[in-house]
Formats: sequence, structure tokens, C-alpha cells
Amino acid sequence: MGLINARKLIKKRKKFRWSDRNYVVRMKQLRIKADPLGRSSQAKGIVVGKFQKEAAQPNSAMRKCCKVQLIKSGISVGAFIPGNLAQKFIDEHDEVIIERIGGKQGRSKGDIRGIRFQVIKVNDQPLERLVQGKIEKGRR
Repeated sequence: MGLINARKLIKKRKKFRWSDRNYVVRMKQLRIKADPLGRSSQAKGIVVGKFQKEAAQPNSAMRKCCKVQLIKSGISVGAFIPGNLAQKFIDEHDEVIIERIGGKQGRSKGDIRGIRFQVIKVNDQPLERLVQGKIEKGRR
């Protein structure tokens, strides 16, 4: 190591940073590219089908979910249907708005494995208000 070696060390450090995966992901913005919603917090989609997902240990419930095909990208994602008997208000070919559930590091939350989104509106009606019985489902 000489006294005039600083420029060489800086150059070397720049070069070898690319062997660090976290650095590459950050610089190439791969998280945004891989995310079905992109930069948005919510997205509109069409319900393709409904299914139930078994909760992870130690719980033994069947969580109600639906498969949603996003309008903007055409990607199909699984979305959780929150609320007691809320799945009755969602039919196939309904237009829904989904948002992220908000688990750690953008992953799934709680005991529902692999489900990263939840339904918040059905045919422009808030799902929460439909479940409470305050409004009726809109005709489409």
C-alpha cells in the first residue's frame, strides 16, 4: 500500500461491489421490476376464481382467498378476502381493487403463506361496508 494508492483502492471497491447481491438488487431496482403492482400501492383486477388456503401451524383455519388477474400487467396474483363471510360478496368476473397486506419486507403476513395482497373494493364498493350490511353490492 503506497501513499498514492487511494484512487486504485476506490476503483477496486467500485468494481467488487457488484459481487454483492443486495447492492445489485438495489442498483438495478429489481424489487420494483419483480413486484406485480410496480410502484403503486393499489391495483385493479378481475376475479378469476375463489379458493381456500390452509393457515400455517399452529392455526387450523381455512383462509378465504381469490385469484385476481391485474388489468395493468395481466399478471395473476392471490388475494386474501378479509372479513367474516366476505367471500359471498365476491363472484367470478367481478372487478376488485387490491392492496398489499403489509407483511415484513413485502412478504406475506400472518399465517397465510404466499398471499401478499388483500381485496379492499368490489365493483367500486368498499368490502368492509358490504360485510357490515351498510350498502348493497353494485350491479355491473
